[in-house]
Amino acid sequence: MSATEATRARPGAIRDVAVIGAGYVGLPLCLHLAKGGKRVLAVDIDDAVVRSINERTAKIDEKEDFERWFQDPDVQANLRAATAPAEADAFVIAVPTPVEHDTKRPDLRALVAATESIVPVLRPGNLVIVESTIPPLTTSNLVRPIVEKTGLKAGVDLFLAHCPERILPGNIMAESIYNARVVGGVDQRSTELAAALFGTFVKGKLHLTNDRTAEFVKLIENSYRDVNIAFANQVKVLCDLLGIDASQAIQLANEHPRVQILNYGIGVGGHCIPVDPWFLVDSCPAATGLLRAARTINDAMPDRTAERIRRSVEGLANPRVVCLGATYKPNVRDLRESPALVVFNQLKAAVEDVALFDPLMPEYACDSVLSAARGADALAILVPHDLIVTELQYRRHAILAAMRTPNILTFAPLAM
Repeated sequence: MSATEATRARPGAIRDVAVIGAGYVGLPLCLHLAKGGKRVLAVDIDDAVVRSINERTAKIDEKEDFERWFQDPDVQANLRAATAPAEADAFVIAVPTPVEHDTKRPDLRALVAATESIVPVLRPGNLVIVESTIPPLTTSNLVRPIVEKTGLKAGVDLFLAHCPERILPGNIMAESIYNARVVGGVDQRSTELAAALFGTFVKGKLHLTNDRTAEFVKLIENSYRDVNIAFANQVKVLCDLLGIDASQAIQLANEHPRVQILNYGIGVGGHCIPVDPWFLVDSCPAATGLLRAARTINDAMPDRTAERIRRSVEGLANPRVVCLGATYKPNVRDLRESPALVVFNQLKAAVEDVALFDPLMPEYACDSVLSAARGADALAILVPHDLIVTELQYRRHAILAAMRTPNILTFAPLAM
C-alpha cells in the first residue's frame, strides 16, 4: 500500500483506550487521547507513576506545563491509571526498548511483558498498536504470536499495527500533535483503524504503510542522524590531528550549496539515536557496516573528550577540573544515555578533584558559571546550554580571573 495522508474517519467503536507504559511517550499520549474524549487507562508497573497520574501530579522533565493539561476538564473526567490492564477497545504499547549494554542486542523484555499483560483482556474487534521503537519484523514475528495466544487472529478477529513515536524531548506535547506520523498495520484494516485513532489528535500528516515499513522508517530516521553526526565528529578528529580549526573548516564547507555538515560534539545521547541503529545492525549484521562505523566513531567521542581534558591539566599539582553540562544535549532536562556523564566518570578515574554542574538539573545545580569556576584549573563546557553560553559571553573575563589556571575548554561550536 503506498504511503498517503490518512483519512480522518472517526473510529466510532473505539471509546476506551489502555496505554501500556506511562513515561515519556505514554503519558503525553494518554493526555492527548483523554482530552480528545477517549476514556483512557494509563497502565504502568511503577506504583509511584500510577499514583502520580491519579493524583494529577505526574510530569516529565519538560518545559510543558503538565499541571495545565491535568486541569483540563476532559482529562480530569477521562483519565485514570492502574498497574494492570483492563478490557478496552484499543491498546497502545509504549514501553522502553533499549539495547543491552555489552552486546548492543535489542532488549525487548518490557515489550514482551507489556504484550503478554493484555492477553487476558483482549476480545474480538480489539485494536493493538505498538508505539515503542522496535527492530524490523517485531510486530509480525514477536507481538503477533503473543496476541494470537488468545485464539484471535490478527487481521481477522483483532487488529494490529505499529505507529512509532516521533517526538523530541523538550517539546513533547506539541511534537506529538504536529509531527507527521507513519502508521503500518499487519493488514489494511489494521492500518486504517490505527490511523483513525491517532488522527483524533494528530494534526500532522498520517502516512499509511505496512508494519515492517513503519518499523524500518523509524530506525533509518535516527540512523541517518547518527551517521551524519559521526561524519562531523570524524571531521573534528581529523582537524585536531592536522592542526585545523574544525569550526572554520565546517563553516567554509557549508558554503557549498549542496553541503550541510552538522556540528561536532562529545558524543551522541538520548533515548533514540544511540540505540536505534543497533536494531538494524542486529537484524542485518552483514549489511550494516556504515551504521556500525558511525556508532564506533560517536561512542569514542566521550573518551577523546575526557583525554583532552586530562591532558590540559597534566603536570599541575592537585588539579581541579570543573565540567559544565550533564544532559545529553543543550537546553533539555534529560540525562538518558548522556555522553557528558561518560566523560565525567572517565575523568573521575583519572583526576582526583573533578566536579560536574548543570543549571538545568537539580542534582547538579550551581549558582552560576562564575561560582563553579572558582579555583579550577580546567573549565570544560560539555553541554552548551544557553544559560552557560550567555554567562560565558558576558562574564568571560571574570570567570577566567576566578580560575586558578585560566583554561576554558569547549567541545562544540558555541552560539555566542
